[in-house]
Amino acid sequence: CAVYNLAMPRVSVLMPCYNVAQTLAETLQSLSKQTLKNFEIVAVDDGSEDATLQVLEDWAEKDSRLRILARPHEGIIPAMNAGLAACRAELIARMDADDWAYPERLVKQAAYLDEHPHVGLLACKVEEFPPGSGREGFRVYMDWLNSLLNDEDIKREIFVESPLAHPGVMYRKKLVLDLGGYQERGWA
Repeated sequence: CAVYNLAMPRVSVLMPCYNVAQTLAETLQSLSKQTLKNFEIVAVDDGSEDATLQVLEDWAEKDSRLRILARPHEGIIPAMNAGLAACRAELIARMDADDWAYPERLVKQAAYLDEHPHVGLLACKVEEFPPGSGREGFRVYMDWLNSLLNDEDIKREIFVESPLAHPGVMYRKKLVLDLGGYQERGWA
């Protein structure tokens, strides 16, 4: 059992979970390989009907960085807001329960935000895994996402679709809270 001193984690990974038992262990495994060790995972089980909660509980026995919020099913927006309220770090990294992260993701994104205090949110490029598994429309979407490499590009495209791959985003918690948290607006 890995025990970490997380009186104040450097980064909180916010991960909503709903019926993701099949992919969750791989996601948690990718997070366990992070080179940044001082982080917590706040996993919000949104009333899953499969073994998601059991996978989370089993993993939490092995890694004290995982904190579980088990809630009745209300949907992703309420789950994200409950999780955000439970996150202890000032920097929030988003992950979905079917994604992987490169081992350096958290350390690199946190360092960038430290070095650039005027930046409130950043994201990274994304890759499909396994390669070639997605449909043509998804590949077109990923190519579009990965072409948006600066603030000007992102601002220009923000009303087309979300120009940030949420599972690659890290942001300052206070900014999102000051804007009212996650909100349902009918679009990304």
